[in-house]
Amino acid sequence: MTDAAPQKTTFKPRIFSGIQPSGGLTLGNYLGALKRFAEKQNEGIETIYCLVDLHAITVWQDPDRLRQQTYEAAAAFIASGVDPRRSILFNQSQVSAHAELGWIFNCVARLGWMNRMTQFKDKAGKHTEQVSLGLYAYPSLMAADILAYHATMVPVGEDQKQHVELTRDIAQKFNHDYGVDFFPVTEPLIEGAATRVMSLRDGTRKMSKSDPSDASRINLTDDADTIATKFRKAKTDPEPLPDSVEGLQDRPDARNLVNIYAALADLTPAEVIAQYGGQGFGAFKPALADLAVAKLEPISAEMKRLMADTAELDRILGDGADRADAIAQPILDRAYDIVGMIRSRARAR
Repeated sequence: MTDAAPQKTTFKPRIFSGIQPSGGLTLGNYLGALKRFAEKQNEGIETIYCLVDLHAITVWQDPDRLRQQTYEAAAAFIASGVDPRRSILFNQSQVSAHAELGWIFNCVARLGWMNRMTQFKDKAGKHTEQVSLGLYAYPSLMAADILAYHATMVPVGEDQKQHVELTRDIAQKFNHDYGVDFFPVTEPLIEGAATRVMSLRDGTRKMSKSDPSDASRINLTDDADTIATKFRKAKTDPEPLPDSVEGLQDRPDARNLVNIYAALADLTPAEVIAQYGGQGFGAFKPALADLAVAKLEPISAEMKRLMADTAELDRILGDGADRADAIAQPILDRAYDIVGMIRSRARAR
């Protein structure tokens, strides 16, 4: 460690985020991530989006299925409006800086920090001795995903905020230990009415591709009839919609449907209540179903078109990986220099 006071660095505004290609992307992925990713392209900030396939294998994946799911996730990004010419879109395993910087951060992160990660506890449950080391350590790899690009902002849902906070802790400890101001202290971006979309069968549980009931979720591959049917059968309560948002506080199923409508229509929940307050779900659910079909059916159709030509998806992901590597490799090289690794081979290139 060094006591030298580091010079303050001004970091270029840059957004990074990623999704695991573990299959079955849902309405929750669209509203909580993909839709917002596309919108961020219009804010004049560099946007980098990653299919985090290294994270996916923290639990066992069938190799052929993983490849298919990675293509499907890439198609979902593009169909949702992420333009690979305006953003960098790639899969994580094609850029080695993620794994290399992840090891450095394994040596920076403290066990106490990792033990506080609630998602590991949720996923491991009572079987902590049987899960992979990767599942335990993956938050430090997530920090590497972000900091390999000196990303200053990460759009996340509420359930991922803890991981961005860990990224900040790792950046600050690295900077402190080595007397540098090298890694930015990344900010989480939590925006929108439906950053956490809940199950259509239980408004107290997150919409999930792992739920045994397909009726609990809207899959991005669902056709128009399926989307409409699932919303019309969504769980509600017997009361009409309230006259104010505050009236939704103890009504999780109703609140979830109002939030979904708001996010799809680019409205606030209060604006939805102003339009539908006092009406029963017999009127509201068909309106929500029609809105969802109008927004989601074109995405489903475009995904199917893209999946018919995986060679084009390969080209897009390869080009994105080249562009990502051009940013990440110099940052990784400098991190090695700071840590004290001999980099004669890198300098000779």
